[in-house]
Amino acid sequence: MNNLKYYNESLAYDFDMFAPKTQAEPKSRDNIVVIPNRSAKQKSRKSAAAKSLSAPAALIMTAVFILAGFCGNITLRLKINEVNSEINDVRSAISELDSEKTSLEVEMQRRISYANLELEAVQLGMKKPEKENVTYIRVNDKNAAITKDGKFVKEK
Repeated sequence: MNNLKYYNESLAYDFDMFAPKTQAEPKSRDNIVVIPNRSAKQKSRKSAAAKSLSAPAALIMTAVFILAGFCGNITLRLKINEVNSEINDVRSAISELDSEKTSLEVEMQRRISYANLELEAVQLGMKKPEKENVTYIRVNDKNAAITKDGKFVKEK
């Protein structure tokens, strides 16, 4: 039944909906094959044999599948535990190396600090230059210089 005609421009009733319905004729099947009846003795033998073999077989197969599932589950859990322990070992090694890196950085900063450099220089007999200790050399375009002794050195 097409309901679109109710929503289009017409407001009239569809009286086909209220008309008496006709009985549909049953369709005949031409392709039905009739299987001859088996004797009751043959049916009971076959069904009993099928039941006696299928119930234990199904029970055994179910037990095997459940057992295989448990074994697989245990195996996977063992593997997961091994991998987790390896991960924890690597994490502890990483934290150890991080702490060693930090201690080495602190040691390096301690050794190269300005105060330590100055202290080491004083221990070696070094001192800050003073004005009298500085010798200035005046260079002109003739490439000559006067030494500390007052000698005049010229380029040869």
